[in-house]
Amino acid sequence: MEAAVADRIRRDISENDVVLYMKGTPVFPQCGFSAAVVQVLAQLDVKYKSFDILIDPGLRDGIKEFSNWPTLPQLYVKGEFVGGCDIVREMYQAGELAELFKTSGIAVTVAV
Repeated sequence: MEAAVADRIRRDISENDVVLYMKGTPVFPQCGFSAAVVQVLAQLDVKYKSFDILIDPGLRDGIKEFSNWPTLPQLYVKGEFVGGCDIVREMYQAGELAELFKTSGIAVTVAV
């Protein structure tokens, strides 16, 4: 992985409390998995920064290497990798995602 890509990812996840690397945009997701994570974050009314990996092949490959996780989307909270679609969905259904946001000082609108 190029150092510039790794530096960019580190900067992105340190400057934003919640970051979603996804295919497409929150308004127009380009895959069902990305759409599912966007929907979960919308249900919790969490503010987040998203990055469309489809427009940047270096970032698409780099984020997988950075996280040592082979799939997208990828969710980061307070600089820590949380997981992909299945993990995010399972955590949401169990109430663990809302709890993670709350303990991280990130406002959510759903009661835990």
